[in-house]
Formats: sequence, C-alpha cells, structure tokens
Amino acid sequence: MTRFSPRTALRRTAGSLAAAGLLAAGSLAVGAPAQAADPAFTLGGPAETALHPYPATGSPQKTSLGLTVSNPVQGEEGYQGEVTYTLDLSGIAGVADIDVAEDTGADCEITGATAVCHDYGVYSGLSSIADFDLTAAEGGKDGASGTIEVTGSADGATFVPFSTKVTIGGPDLVMKQLPFEQQLKPGDVQPAPITFANRGTTAADGVLLTLMYSRGLEIPERYANCEYNGEEPGDVFAWSTALCSVEGSYEPGATYTLAVPLSVRASERAYHDTFIYRINEDSAAQRSAQRAGAPFTRGTGPELTLKKVTSSARSGDLNPWDNQQEADFRTDNTADFVATGAKGAGTVGETVAATIGFRNEGPAWIGNIRSGEPVATVDFTVPPGSEVTGKPDSCQGVTAAGKYREEQLGAPRYVCDSSMAVRDGAETALPFDLKITEVIPGAAGKVDVRNTWLSDPVLPFDPKPGNNTAQLVLNGEDPGSEDTGGTTDGTTTTGGSTEGTTGGTTGSTSGTTGGPSTSSASGSTGTSGSDPVGNGGGLASTGSVALMASGAAAIALATGGVLYATSRRRARRG
Repeated sequence: MTRFSPRTALRRTAGSLAAAGLLAAGSLAVGAPAQAADPAFTLGGPAETALHPYPATGSPQKTSLGLTVSNPVQGEEGYQGEVTYTLDLSGIAGVADIDVAEDTGADCEITGATAVCHDYGVYSGLSSIADFDLTAAEGGKDGASGTIEVTGSADGATFVPFSTKVTIGGPDLVMKQLPFEQQLKPGDVQPAPITFANRGTTAADGVLLTLMYSRGLEIPERYANCEYNGEEPGDVFAWSTALCSVEGSYEPGATYTLAVPLSVRASERAYHDTFIYRINEDSAAQRSAQRAGAPFTRGTGPELTLKKVTSSARSGDLNPWDNQQEADFRTDNTADFVATGAKGAGTVGETVAATIGFRNEGPAWIGNIRSGEPVATVDFTVPPGSEVTGKPDSCQGVTAAGKYREEQLGAPRYVCDSSMAVRDGAETALPFDLKITEVIPGAAGKVDVRNTWLSDPVLPFDPKPGNNTAQLVLNGEDPGSEDTGGTTDGTTTTGGSTEGTTGGTTGSTSGTTGGPSTSSASGSTGTSGSDPVGNGGGLASTGSVALMASGAAAIALATGGVLYATSRRRARRG
C-alpha cells in the first residue's frame, strides 16, 4: 500500500501553490555550487536514506525518496524547455529495490539499473522532481549500503549532480508531540520540553534539532551550540530557523528530552503561526544541507543539552515521517489593512498611470501558512470616463457585477488577490494605466481591500474597517489635494508626467491566486470561471484555524527529510 503523503496532497490540491521560500529543512542535501554559465540548477534530496531490514515474513516496508531541483534565478517563469533527469541505480544492487512512487506526478521509467524522468521547465526556487519507493533487497544484510547518483540535462543548462547514500537499518529518531496551548495572547510564553526516542536498530552519533517558527513567534534563548537564521527578505512566510547540534550517542530503545525546556513566545506580531520541531542524526552534511546557503549566527548563551529519560525494547520501525512535529497557534491579535487610492489628471486620449493597493499597519502579520489561500482581495472599480489599458498580472478584469470576462483590458472592474502572507508594515502596490476617454471632473473609482469572499467581505482580523476603502480620482479640481478616502499613497501620472509618490511593495505582499509573488505586477490572472470576485465559487475564505489545519496542502513533508520542497509543476503537454 502506498502511503498518502503531504507531498502528494500538495500536488493534488495546490498545483502551483508553494510553501514559498521554505527551503531545505530536514535531511536535504545538494551538490556543490555550480561554476558553469547560467542557467545552472542544483539537484538534491535526502543526504541519506535508511531502509527497513528485509522481513522474515511478509512484504518489505517502503521508504520514500524525494528528489528536488533548485533554480536560484528569481522570476515567475523560471527555465523553459525539456528536462531529463537520470538516476544511476547500479550502486544499490543487492542493497535496495526501487520503484516509481504512485502519484509522483513525474514521467519516470526504470529500465535495469537506470531510471529516467522527463519534465518540462524548472521553476524558480526549490521544486520537486519525483518520488520513488525504496525497499531493502531480499538477502540484504543490516548495515549494507550503496549510492544512487542523480544527473540532469537540458539544452543550454547545467546541472550540479547529486548522490544519496542508501543503508539497510539505522537509527529511527521519533519526535514526541508537545501539548501546547494553541489559543494565545501577544506576550504569552510556553515551555517546549522537546522529547524524542530512537526506535531504530543502531545508535545515533549526535543529533541535530531543527526549529522553524513563523514571523509571529520567537525563541528567546540563544544557545551556544545552536545557529540562528532570521527572516529572509524574499521569504513570503517569514520563517526563522535554529539548528542545534548536540553531541553524544543516542541508543536504540531510549528516550531523551531537553535538560532545560526552551521557550516559545507569541510576539506582538503574532496571529496565525506555526512552530516546527524536528530531530535528525547530526553530521556536517546534514547541517550544511539545512543551512541551504543561508547565513547563520551562533548563539552566545549556555549550551542546549539532553538527558535520557527511559529505555525500552528495541523496535525495527525506521520511519522518517515521525522525525518531526508541528504546532499551530492562533493569537488574539489584529492587523489594520489600509486601502491606498490615487489621483491623476489628463485630457481625452492621454494615459494616466496610477498605483493603488493597501498596506498592513499591524501590529500582526497575516499568513495563511496551511491553506496557502490569499489573505485579502483588492476590489477596484474603474473611474467613469477612463479605460484600463495596462494592469498587473495578479488582477483579473471582470464585469461590473463581478462575473467572468474574457477580454481583460477595458473592464469596468478588477479583482486582485494578495499573496498568502502579508507582513506587518508591508505595502502592496498595484499599478494601472488608464486612458482618458471623456473628461469628467472628479471621476472616482472605488478601491476596496476586503476578504476574498464577497459574500462575507469583512476582514476578520481588521479592527478598523472604515479605512479599507479609498478612491482613485481623475480630473479632480485639485489633483494634489483631492480627498480619496483611505489614503492616497499611490503613484499618479498627469498627462505623461509623474505626480505623488509610489506606495511600493515591501516584502512579499501581493501575488496570484495560485501562489506567491514578490512583485505586485507579476503572477497569473486571478481566478477563472463564472464567479471570479468570490461570491462563493472559486476562492475559499481565508484566515481560519480550520484552513490552517489542512496543512498538507501547503507544507510538503517529504520522507527522507525534505521539509519544504516547492511542488510547482507545470501541466504536462500532451
């Protein structure tokens, strides 16, 4: 029976939705940096894969191997072209048997000691290639090992090769779930007495504790044997990571816990947040893989230590799925989303450039980590006497009633979904070009930042709905002082010259329905179908704990330890 994995759920339910920016936690390994000309891609996956010993009776247990490819070049489209991935399986002869996993989503075929996968294109960031099922070969001895070599090829591209070591038997580190209080207030602190057991066949030589926590959470301690990485500017979810190496031999059948529990604190930014805690056997390759090239700083406090709490009979359960636990928190907090309007003027035939949008004045950041759904929608009604000739890709033109419209330019109304996360202090900028067709003094179009469901437009986290609406005013009596409601931080152009200031995008606060974008003017066009404004058809309501609970759709945990491989695969051409 094939295990139903969060990676599979991501492919099935999220399509191009990525757990964006959450790269390389767990036992991910990648090759050395490429020195060839662009584009250069790096192949990766788990540094080591442990297999259940072949059983005396019954069928052998499967272990999943997930392979990835990393494209460092930023951009929504990534590399376009045919790609071939080849696995040399000769190194695992007599050690392991391999099959293409069910629902892998890749076009792979195994012939003899070679597996070949065909795909089209390589998205920016970290993407999944394919999943394989590994089992110990009949007659394979405990401790036997071999290596799988992975290479890639494509016209005009270079691939850094990758290899993974496959071993029969080994440690099986199992993380215990902690009984966190999940309804919090800003400032609440909870102890985290992280506990794990080794249920494998051999001892673990040192352990590596990985802690990942979203923007609203903090770990106050800074241990001397831990490395810390703060938020990256392009990280939609604003994750921080701590990597803690603890020396020692961790015996099979024994359970260990922190000598002194660490702390998890809900900050003033907290709203919907997630804390991930994972245990792996430690090694230089493991630490390097989890750093994923990001800068880390070592702590200066006391050392984090572990103590043995129990011993029990050995178990043959080697299961990389149980190395990790996750906790979701909902904090009683608010975020003030303020709509931004604009002003402009022009004569008939001239084009006015105007930037509208919204900003998050906090205190909370808002992120739909689990569901991956947009946080909010900007609903823009075009001012009379003007026609849209240019729009952001993330905005969809609809009819005045909000129904589907084939022609995207010249629409009377536009809906623009935000990304799945909006940081506190961030701004979303949506630039439009409007051609003046008739000079109407004071012509005003409404800019409304609302929930993605039009039938329930109120933002559930926003305590000040009065500033969720602004105006885009054309040919007012005084374009420099016209009151447009909300705020008027947008860019306007009068007769070809720029007036005002740009309410630019800070962080990753705008994007498409299907995934994140770091630019307000990029992404795919909104939702399709007959109900693009969200009357109850295409988009789910955002911001609920229930949606966060469906985490498999947004956080892809791959066996072998790749926590966050973005599974943004193009539809296959046929």
